[in-house]
Order: sequence, then C-alpha cells, then structure tokens
Amino acid sequence: MSLAVMIQGTASDVGKSVLVAGLCRIFAQDGLKAAPFKSQNMALNSGITPDGKEMGRAQIFQAEAAGIAPDVRMNPVLLKPTSDCKAQVVLMGKVATNMDAVTYHHYKPQLRSQIQDVYRSLAVEHEVMVLEGAGSPAEINLRDRDIVNMGMAELAECPVILVADIDRGGVFAAIYGTIALLLEHEKWRVKGVIINKFRGDKALLYSGIEQIEALTGVPVLGVMPWLNVDLEDEDSVVLQRGKYDEITAKDLDIAVVQLPYMSNFTDFNALAAQPDVRVRYISQPHELNTCDLLILPGSKNTLGDLRWLRENGFEKAILAHRDAGGAVMGICGGYQMLGRHIYDAVESGLEEMQGMGLLDVVTRFASEKTTTRVAGETLPGTARVFSAPESLSLEGYEIHMGETERGAKAAPFARLTQCNMQPYDSLDGGVSEDGNVLGTYLHGIFDSGKYTRVLLNNLRVRKGLKAWDGTTFDYQQHKQQQFDILAAAMRENIDMARIYQIMRDHQEPSCS
Repeated sequence: MSLAVMIQGTASDVGKSVLVAGLCRIFAQDGLKAAPFKSQNMALNSGITPDGKEMGRAQIFQAEAAGIAPDVRMNPVLLKPTSDCKAQVVLMGKVATNMDAVTYHHYKPQLRSQIQDVYRSLAVEHEVMVLEGAGSPAEINLRDRDIVNMGMAELAECPVILVADIDRGGVFAAIYGTIALLLEHEKWRVKGVIINKFRGDKALLYSGIEQIEALTGVPVLGVMPWLNVDLEDEDSVVLQRGKYDEITAKDLDIAVVQLPYMSNFTDFNALAAQPDVRVRYISQPHELNTCDLLILPGSKNTLGDLRWLRENGFEKAILAHRDAGGAVMGICGGYQMLGRHIYDAVESGLEEMQGMGLLDVVTRFASEKTTTRVAGETLPGTARVFSAPESLSLEGYEIHMGETERGAKAAPFARLTQCNMQPYDSLDGGVSEDGNVLGTYLHGIFDSGKYTRVLLNNLRVRKGLKAWDGTTFDYQQHKQQQFDILAAAMRENIDMARIYQIMRDHQEPSCS
C-alpha cells in the first residue's frame, strides 16, 4: 500500500495546489515515485494528457513537479463553468454532460465508487499519493455528498494536513473555525496545520501558534513564507486579487483581455516570464492604451464573452487598435471571435452571431469536443509580425468544440504534423492579409521558446527597439527551477520528517 497525505485548506486560494506540487517535488527528490490526485476540480484552466484526455492544469503542473507524465486519473472529475449556475462535466477526460449546481450536487454520490476505483488504480502504481481538496472541508452545506474533501480522505483512508493563508488575515480564526465545524471522525483525520504566505518575523506568531495548538490539539507543522515562485494558478481568483499586476516597465507591453469566462490564462505564464515583457490583464477598453500586442484568450462561453466585448465597448477599442496598425492575436475562443461569423447550435442556443471581422474565417460549433496534444511548425512568411522567414517548431494542445474554416483572405499559420503522439497533417489558424492579426487554436503556444522569441523580436523591431540578443528563454527549464525553489523553501520551513511520520503511522480506526 502506498503512503498518502491530503492537503486541505481553510478556503479557496490558500495555496493548496502549490504545496501539493512542492510535496510531489520533495518526494521525487527523495527517490519516491509520487503522484498528485484531486477527485474533483472546478476550473477553466485545463490541459491535455499525451493520449488526448482533458484534466485540470493544477494536476498537470503537479505531475511535472513529480517528474511524471500527467494522467487523467489524477483528476477524474473536471467541472468547467459555462454560466453562474451551470458547468460542463468532464469525466475521465471526456465531456459527459452539462449540469446546474443543484443537479450535480445530487449526482455526486453516483461518482463515489468510480472515483475510489480510479484512485486505487493510480495508488498501486506509486509509492506516495498527494491528494488535494477543494475550497474548505467546513462547507457544511455540502458535507453529506462530499467527494473532494473529507469524503475523499475517507475513501483514500489517508491523513489530512490543513493549510491556512495568513496573508488574508484572521488565520487563527480560520484554523479554529474550520476544525470546530468538522465532525469528530473528521477532526481525528487532521494531523497537522501549515500556515502559508507569511510576511514578517515569525517570532510574532509563536504565542498564537501555541494557543491554536492547545485549542485544537493539532500541531502546526510549519510556517511558509510568501514566495515569489512562478507557478501556474488553478483559477482566475488570482487575477481578481491582482497577482499579475506588474508596475515595473518592460520593453514590451502585452495586454490580455480578461473575459468573464476566460479559460486557460496559464497560456500567458511563459510570456510573463520573458525578461523583456510585461503582461497585463485588462477589463476596461481604455486599458488597451498603446499595448504592443493585444490578445483575446480562450473562452468557455464564446458568444457570451463576445457579447460582453460589444456591450462594454471593447470591440470598438480592439478595431481601433487594429486600424492604427496594432497587432491582435486570438487563441481558441478568441480566434473564433476575430472571424466573420460564428454559427452555434451547441454552446448557447443562438444560431448565429457576427464576429469582429478581423479574420476571414467562419466557425461552426460542433457537439464533439476536440481535445488533442499537437506538434508541428509555423509556415514561413516575411514582413509579418506573427511569422518568421523559416519554419519554427511548435507544440501545444487544443480544447474546443468548433471547427473554423479559412476564407481566401486568411492564410494558415502553422502545419500540424503530430496529434496525440500519432502522425498527422493539418493546417492551423488564420493570419490576416496585412499580417497584423493572428488566430490559432494552439493553447500553450508561448511555451515554444524559439517561436516566442521571434514574435517578441518582431514586436521589438516594430517599436524601434533592437532585437533581443540574449539566449532564448527556456520556459520548461524555468519551471523546473521554480519547483526546486519551492521544494527547498518547504524543506526549510516545514517539518518534513513529521509529515513522513504522519503518513507512515496512519491507521484507520477499527470498525468494531
């Protein structure tokens, strides 16, 4: 039987995903084969496994931290919100249905046995399982049908470590209140607490730690400092809190429109990590200012977000930006919005909506969802901001429910030669006649370092700057360095020996 530990939190965005990644890295460094697991993930940031299955981005980067390939069993249930009350339900990497919140709450018990079987099949292949909860285990209105917090810990028969975010304030109340609301058999399962995101002198915490340990009977295993590690975020809560608000001026200013149903904003992490780039997420038309590149990201509700752009004056601002010679890029749903028309009999019930008309393409939504990992190369071109004189390698993934056809005034952007590790031959994307507008279905396009540097250098030259003459930024290497920084900080500030002991000593109570 593999060792296991579950990280739960006093609330959303307390750092559970990052700490799970850190533990996966530590166990891998210690020579153990570790795997992450989150039974149910609600997020619009998703990715594709090598065999073409869709799962949450958080579990993908946790698998990368563990040094293993992502496996859809690490995230068997993915909920992708399509409105305030409805979500697309993805089971084992494939779309199952769409449900409203109440219907799904009643449906969850039917998933318990399947989740348990999936977990066990993954656990037998690994020496350590690192589970992640969602939100808080003290959501008492959801307790009776829980499959992601204490309900999952019971299925996995594992101990729990509770994480609390001190940066929000009220950390001791959050710890005490969470534990107080648990049932007795749930409290028994909580074996430790980690205080996360601390800024300042830890000596000021000692008296509070002593009191909270006495009140709860649960030891504090460590206090993690605020870390400026560059890791992917699970959902857009971090954007609402301004995590990516950068005031430092950089040579290039790239603006990403923060759509209401924006998906896969992790596409832009590799851009933000570039030494000469500032990435801004904007929600008001005037924030376009004089950006060097405007990006429309993916969307889980393309027509709803397109309507939002129109109603809020964004479309007019985007057209003005293009008319002034500005560069515009659309990814996935953003690509669809840039076209002439979108025909929809699937996503929103609308039959047709006129696009922005920046690309000579037409999109028709289909009921079958495309989920593929692809590789290929750019098509060569000259005097175009999005192309290079020679072909450049690309890798990425596609997640969409539409097919887009190019017209005579749109040139293809790339030739795809591999799909889900199989030979493939297809053309992707569309480029406008003047070369200033690009649409593509490739998520993760900026992870391809050579292409990204060519694009950025094209933008630099257009701006009157010299091309960057440094080495090409290796984003994959950068991520590995971030995992190591995180693991080192956790070893320094958390009692890892105690965590190992908690896992090894854990025994489920007798039923007698």
